[in-house]
Amino acid sequence: MMYRLFTLVIILVCLSCKKDKPIKPDPEKPIQITPQGGVFILNEGNYQWGNASIDFYNNADSSYSTNVFKTANDRPLGDVFQSMEIIGSKAYLVVNNSGKIEVVNLSDFKSLASINGLTSPRYIKAVSETKAYVTDYASNVISVLDLTNNTVIKTIPCRGFTEELIFSSGKVFVTNLKSEYLYVFNPITDLLTDSIKTGYASNSIRKDKNGKLWILCSGENTGGIPGSIHRVNPETNLVEYSVHFPNANQNPFKLRINSEGDMLYFLNNGICRASINNIELDTQPFIVQNNLNFYGLGVEPKTGIIYIADAIDYVQKGKIMRYSKEGNLINSFNAGIIPGDFYFLE
Repeated sequence: MMYRLFTLVIILVCLSCKKDKPIKPDPEKPIQITPQGGVFILNEGNYQWGNASIDFYNNADSSYSTNVFKTANDRPLGDVFQSMEIIGSKAYLVVNNSGKIEVVNLSDFKSLASINGLTSPRYIKAVSETKAYVTDYASNVISVLDLTNNTVIKTIPCRGFTEELIFSSGKVFVTNLKSEYLYVFNPITDLLTDSIKTGYASNSIRKDKNGKLWILCSGENTGGIPGSIHRVNPETNLVEYSVHFPNANQNPFKLRINSEGDMLYFLNNGICRASINNIELDTQPFIVQNNLNFYGLGVEPKTGIIYIADAIDYVQKGKIMRYSKEGNLINSFNAGIIPGDFYFLE
């Protein structure tokens, strides 16, 4: 009897210590889209090296396909992969230093078109079924795309380093890293209609469960300008709430939000989080960075799993870490060079 009890205890201990199956990248495996979804890992690559890439982690079987664009098209993606957006059945891959957007079929990542002639594109957002806006850090304009033929049909003047943008309440709200204003555009007339004073260097924007917009500003440490977070009502264009970081040495970036729309996450010498009902900026990070180089952040809508990208030294291949929403490490795996962002496929 004692022997059986001892054996049972050993089995239970072993089961409790069991870890997730290691994730092994497969450079030859084509992308497979399943109902369970997955996550795209956006690897910027080294500036002027032309080694940007995109990987895909499949939730269905935990498989990990690397360099899926090159595998599907037998050519490299380009130089500095900045962002991605899915519009309908297509994926739009914004390649910053190549001055282009690659349009691919989402199901197999086969190339459909290349939108060229852009200066330094950053982010793309559909503002209607046939039109999208593209921000840019060097051209002082927002480019307007015709999605039916994948061409630039006009530009809208907007000085500065335009960054993330969001479509809400029939308007387009655009952040700007070289300004203290959030810019508002009419997507029908393509005209600037308002500028909302928030904080300096707005870099990311998200919508909460109440339909309010949250804007994260990184500030500027050389100018002694602290970072800040602001809540804007998209119906009235009014700032309803603002809070500033304790000192100018904190330069937060990459604001994210959970699927419930009530918890904000961002990078600031670690992973910080704050309830939309109680923003506290002087607490310790939720996930400590230690000696790692946190560069990318994402929160999976279906599971709440937190994805963190470690760029290491910006030369060698980076690393992806998956944490539970309680902040416990689940597993990790290698990525491409300078993993900078994630795009979740639901």
